[in-house]
Amino acid sequence: MTPAELSWTVLSTVRHAVGAGELRVEVPEKVVVQRPPRPGCGDYATNVALQLAGQAGLSPFEVAKILAVRLAKEPGIAQVEAVGAGFLNITLSARAYADVVRQVCEQGPGYGRGNGLADESVTVVPEPPHAVRATLVAEVVNGLLAAAGARPGGPREALTVAEPDTGHDPEKSLGRDATRWALLRPPAEDTPRLTLALLDQREANPLFRVRYAHSRTRALLRNAHDLGVRVDSTARDPYRHPAETELLGLIADLPRVVETAARRRAPDRLARHLERLADAYLRFQDECPALPKGDEKPSAVHAARVRLADATGIVLADGLHLLGISAPDHL
Repeated sequence: MTPAELSWTVLSTVRHAVGAGELRVEVPEKVVVQRPPRPGCGDYATNVALQLAGQAGLSPFEVAKILAVRLAKEPGIAQVEAVGAGFLNITLSARAYADVVRQVCEQGPGYGRGNGLADESVTVVPEPPHAVRATLVAEVVNGLLAAAGARPGGPREALTVAEPDTGHDPEKSLGRDATRWALLRPPAEDTPRLTLALLDQREANPLFRVRYAHSRTRALLRNAHDLGVRVDSTARDPYRHPAETELLGLIADLPRVVETAARRRAPDRLARHLERLADAYLRFQDECPALPKGDEKPSAVHAARVRLADATGIVLADGLHLLGISAPDHL
């Protein structure tokens, strides 16, 4: 279950509560669900109860309790907790997590594409027209708009960003990938820093970390094949380790991130998401062994974790490609 699907489920729950007379409110057009800021608060949280409380003439907690009872019965949801401030903390079922992995592996680079901006038709152009960074950001934003379902063409919208302080072509010293990352990673108002540190092959370099995590997923698949781990099983994968669920949540969040980055004209949001995904994968790699050791026989758990690694690699590569950056299998 992706965040978009969960948002629709929560919205449907509100609609049913209104239809049953449990809430007297106008059904909102959309509901936002987000990853909670700290562990122990479920997989996702929503403040929809706070939004509806005033109309309903109830406290946010009372609205949350009404919605929690209904939401807990929905497929793919294991637990819903209404907390005092009126938030709903939602824990997904193992089946919902397995479905995310299945969707990514089946859709490949198509995962993350959607039609959330299907009603939008716009072409973003740089301002001023020959600015190096603005030209690149406009190119990537137009790609993100297309990935989020927006129609090409339409009105022209000028895009202004802070330009780097450089009098030379940075690609000559940094190469294409590092230059694009340096220009796309900072928010629009921040001036990029084009330094040779972007080429460092070490953990402190975010671009290296993202590409390294991707290459590790590909190496894991090769090693799994050599060790006889079957990854084509259709069994439901029991993802419950915190490192697994954190990683799965970030994978599932890609469609929302792509849409938000397109809507806000902010490819930096996608770049930062890839950093978080890479960091989560490296933690998963350390805490959740995906390959048998010694005389250990390959198990369903190994296969499930290899599939999760495969899905992670697909999403990392897709995100980098949306930024126009390569994702090599070997570093």
